[in-house]
Amino acid sequence: MNEISVTKRINAPREKVFALFADLRNGSRHVSGILKLEVLTEGPIGKGTRFRETRRMFGKEATETMEIVEFSPPSGYTVTANSCGCAYRSTFTFTGVGDATDAEMRFSATPQSFLAKIMSPLAAMMSNTMRKLIDTDLEDLKRVAESGPA
Repeated sequence: MNEISVTKRINAPREKVFALFADLRNGSRHVSGILKLEVLTEGPIGKGTRFRETRRMFGKEATETMEIVEFSPPSGYTVTANSCGCAYRSTFTFTGVGDATDAEMRFSATPQSFLAKIMSPLAAMMSNTMRKLIDTDLEDLKRVAESGPA
């Protein structure tokens, strides 16, 4: 699957947007697509934080364990996961634009196993569905960021 990139303009300061996106402990409250999110590591959210996220994907529940591998407040962070023979990478970048923020999410899935490599043409066909899921997540976070106090 090629990289998917979605950007949303959020009418809130970059620091607030970053803090909201990185607030994993409240992820299921802020993002309608997340059924459950459990932080697995102690302490503040940052590089090395591991978490387990459950979503409804393609009609059934899917749970993935993920790790933050890069964390640079308020510029962005990167999350990785390995599942079903693929390496997944989601990078969130926050760019200040006056009083607003452009929040971009880039997602990629790189097949690692033989079976995943064979199935990769099917995964590419699902990229529009993935783009819509990412867009919905960003829209949910935009709504929260723009509705609360600064």
